[in-house]
Amino acid sequence: MLAITELQKIGIGVMGFGLFFLLFGVLLYFDSVLLAFGNILFLTGLALIIGFRRTAHFFFQRQKFRGSLFFLGGVTLVLCRWAVIGMLVESYGFVLLFRSFFPMVLGFLMSAVNIPFLSAYFSSSPSMV
Repeated sequence: MLAITELQKIGIGVMGFGLFFLLFGVLLYFDSVLLAFGNILFLTGLALIIGFRRTAHFFFQRQKFRGSLFFLGGVTLVLCRWAVIGMLVESYGFVLLFRSFFPMVLGFLMSAVNIPFLSAYFSSSPSMV
């Protein structure tokens, strides 16, 4: 098991604050200052957790270039105070960037939370029992 460094612990906290500011900015009717601050903290936390080189490599892979362009373009639009359009563009880029992770996250959530109707609906076996 890999040990978590102090820099990664700080990155987790920074990313958590970034997500909080993003959520709070959306709840306050797309407040552009909160959204911009949340975006900056989220990207900084990501860079602190996985490292600057891995972050740059993740965003600038050839197959993820379109998603990165939309995501970082949305961040730029939010920083220019076009909050609603920027969040829409950023959300589309987020889906393009992380679409390969969604089945894994869904599988983890289904194993962690046993909801009878949903687990029967998403189960791989044909049995409903």
